[in-house]
Amino acid sequence: MRRILAALGRYPVITATVAVGIIAAALAGAGQSAWATGITTAYVSAVVVWTIIGMIRDVMRGHVGLDVLAVIAMVATLAVGETIAALIIVLMLSGGEALEDYAGRRATRELTALLDRAPQIAHVRRPGAGDETRDLPADEVAVGDELLVRPAEVVPVDGVLLSDEASFDESSLTGESMPVTRTAGETVLSGAVNGSRAIRVRALRRSADSQYQQIIALVRAAQESRAPMVRLADRFAIPFTAVSLAIAGAAWGLSGDSVRFAEVLVLATPCPLLIAAPVAFLGGISRAAKAGIIVKGGAVIEQLARARSAAFDKTGTLTQGRPMLVDVRPAPGIDPDRLLAWAASAEQYSAHVLADGIRRAASARGIAVEAADDAHEEATNGVTAVIGGRRVVVGKPAYVAALAPDTTLTALEAGHAAAYVAVDGRFAGALVLADGARPESRAVVRWLRGHGVERVTMLTGDARPTADAVAASVGVDEVHADLLPAEKVHLAAMMTPRPVLMVGDGVNDAPVLAAADIGIAMGARGATAAGDAADAVVLKDSLTKVAEAVAIGRDTLRVAYVAIWIGIALSVAAMLLATTGLVPAVIGALGQEMIDLATILYALRALRGRPFDLSDRGTTGAVDDAHAHGPTGSVPAEAE
Repeated sequence: MRRILAALGRYPVITATVAVGIIAAALAGAGQSAWATGITTAYVSAVVVWTIIGMIRDVMRGHVGLDVLAVIAMVATLAVGETIAALIIVLMLSGGEALEDYAGRRATRELTALLDRAPQIAHVRRPGAGDETRDLPADEVAVGDELLVRPAEVVPVDGVLLSDEASFDESSLTGESMPVTRTAGETVLSGAVNGSRAIRVRALRRSADSQYQQIIALVRAAQESRAPMVRLADRFAIPFTAVSLAIAGAAWGLSGDSVRFAEVLVLATPCPLLIAAPVAFLGGISRAAKAGIIVKGGAVIEQLARARSAAFDKTGTLTQGRPMLVDVRPAPGIDPDRLLAWAASAEQYSAHVLADGIRRAASARGIAVEAADDAHEEATNGVTAVIGGRRVVVGKPAYVAALAPDTTLTALEAGHAAAYVAVDGRFAGALVLADGARPESRAVVRWLRGHGVERVTMLTGDARPTADAVAASVGVDEVHADLLPAEKVHLAAMMTPRPVLMVGDGVNDAPVLAAADIGIAMGARGATAAGDAADAVVLKDSLTKVAEAVAIGRDTLRVAYVAIWIGIALSVAAMLLATTGLVPAVIGALGQEMIDLATILYALRALRGRPFDLSDRGTTGAVDDAHAHGPTGSVPAEAE
């Protein structure tokens, strides 16, 4: 009973329409037909006035939609005395909203599942608490707290594993279906589901800063964003309205019967157009979420479907983002291990992937990292830190040379990058790192080219030789290197043909991701700034998901248009049949509900789509323009 009452409260127009219908039927059965007609007419007239007010508001906002057809149909049925048909049209319009809501909940099930699994409680053991643990809200966990995670529980915050070994289900974070084994000292991400043994974890970040909460924020943004669903339907509004009125007018003129006009128009109500696109786009968003791609709204789905150019960052995007130290080149008189210790101590304050490579190299060699008395990072250039009373600078050669004039460039092989180091204003040496291309990068570039992306380029802050080497290995033939973030933004803005898809992973990529037509962030490593700026976030550390996002966008848009055309075709066929007088207005109004249902069922196909195959080279793969537009036509040196 509670559910029924909730449903009645959720859709008051449906409730009121059904109530008016019951009252009118009772009055008519009691011989009070005039009262029944009067109540029905008054109610439908009120709905017409309310709809017209909404249309005026939309027009004032520059939006002209399809509601005019529904208004004309209601007015026409009232004018010819078909009050029951008018009531059914009202029920159809409000019922269409309910059907859309149901389909929307079905389509967003994957997104809602992420929200429902958000960690709420943490078992915390703090100094002074003995061996006991206390259950606290996850957002009260402090950095450094020791947590107990029981079997099958969700890890509440990002942390470091203290237990010797543990197995985790990270499918909600990365899309990886198989359990992942972590060992002591490795990072465990919030949102991962613990295996069969209780484990201990030390909190690395607060709940609000942890990986899963960042994903939750992205999901909420995706759910709250408004897709271009009405705009999509409105491309058909004027032609469909004109055709419908022409058929209805012709039926009236040829028959001389004004009732025929109303009988045609009840089949011209625009529910299939208004419902098909929203359901399809919600289905596409849900399908993307299931694949490990958070898409922030239907507008992004549509843009993905129409992408004509693609630009990629290099480090961590086309490359694996786990650079390995291949050489230490100290200046005369500098010990190599001392150079690496200085660099690693400074780079602990940088989030760039090349900085991570330096820190890992120091750890592997047993070199201790010292804490800094002061540290700051200058985006895209380098980091400065005071280590043991000495000012250490690590970064690009120009940045280091500005503080240490004796800096000398070191020779690099193709595909290598160098982080330059200065100490107390004197050049101390360089660290050479190599970051190999992702194994899937070449196949992704090839897939995009085979599916309508005409131009593929690399936008990187890395040095030209390194950028060229990586580009050649992955099949990118246009390279822009040595770029600052502002230059990336400018190049993305000038790129043609459009829309332009930009893929990046680092904090320094946030401006260009925000500026591009479609920004996709490789968010598996928790690049929060990039994820916030992007239109879509890939949760699994695989570039393949970028191509899959484009494929989902194209499948979704194709389903949306086919669903719309199904609704148009069925409506026009039914209208033509109604011109013969064989379809009474009441039957026509009920028939339109069947057309709505057929449209929704087809639009839900966007939930599944065709299986993605990266080896499919395609032809053009893009949504045809004429069809799509409807009937009207570290910042270490030499790194990003």
